[in-house]
This record gives sequence, structure tokens and C-alpha cells, in this order.
Amino acid sequence: MSTTQYKPRLAAKYKQDVVPALVKKFGYGSVMQAPKLEKICVNRGVNGAVSDKKMIDIAIDELSQITGQKAVATMSKKDISNFKLRKNMPIGARVTLRGEKMYEFLDRLVSVALPRVRDFKGVSEKSFDGRGNYTMGVTEQIIFPEIDIDKVSKITGMDITFVTTANTDEEAYELLKEMGMPFRNNKNN
Repeated sequence: MSTTQYKPRLAAKYKQDVVPALVKKFGYGSVMQAPKLEKICVNRGVNGAVSDKKMIDIAIDELSQITGQKAVATMSKKDISNFKLRKNMPIGARVTLRGEKMYEFLDRLVSVALPRVRDFKGVSEKSFDGRGNYTMGVTEQIIFPEIDIDKVSKITGMDITFVTTANTDEEAYELLKEMGMPFRNNKNN
């Protein structure tokens, strides 16, 4: 009986292909200096959650299906009377992925979900934050195959943030590009 542990495809690709490519490109002294993906945060604000509490449950359900991990509600931090918003009311859903689930989600995102976007030309390179993290927006949750289009009551988007250990945007760009992120052809667009 073999005791081989399951390893996500992108986790193996990171060790075998991505690290050597990054070490060669940036001239690191050790493979431990190569940047790595720390976590992926998926965040979704729910429009109209103040008036309809069921919308939060639907958003949490959908995020949980998409990521394979239970999502939690995000709460408002302060009162805003114009929006009928009180402190600690649920206004969105979020989930943070690490380890195997993170690699699985990234694999599904770049190989299945993003190619399903209509007129897809690649993701923007301009969404780096200066510290090696990348955030992208997805306008429709139905690009993920886990979501049943017939059961969707409202099409909403989400923000996906890739947190890396890279020190610069250039290193993070190369890391995500090597992992399969379909950036637009050149950096000047």
C-alpha cells in the first residue's frame, strides 16, 4: 500500500519550474530567496445586504462553493445613516486560502475560470500594490464552473488578492506569470 500524499499540480510546478526560473532571472543566492505565494484572499461586497439578510447567506454559499472552504461574513465597522447601516451588520463575504486549497483555487482560476470570461485578453499588470501583492477584480461569479447559472439570482463580482513574499512588484509579476497567470502581452499596456 503506497502512502503517497496528494500534491496540487501548481505546488509541484512551483518547486520544479518556477523557483529555478526565478533564481535564474533575479540571481538569488539561495532557492529560499525566491518569492512564493503566501495566501489568496477572496472578498465580495453584497449590494443591498442591509435590506435583505438572505443575500449574505447566498454570497457565503457561493464563495464557499468557488473556493472549497467555508466563507465568513464581513461586518461593517461604523454607522452610516444615509445607507441605513449600523455597526457590525453583515455587508459582504470573504475567505482566505492557504496551502493546498490556495494552489487548487489558483489552478482552477487560471485554467478554467478566466478563459470563460467573454472577450478575455488577459489580466492587467497595473494592479500591484508596490509591496509584491496583486489584486484583481472578477465581474461575474458565473465564470466559475462550481456555480450553477440557473440558481443565480444576481450576478455579482469579487476581488481576489494574491499575497506573495516578493519584495518588489517585478518579482511578484514574474512569480505569478510563471504560475500561469494570463497577463496582457506587454507591461506597457
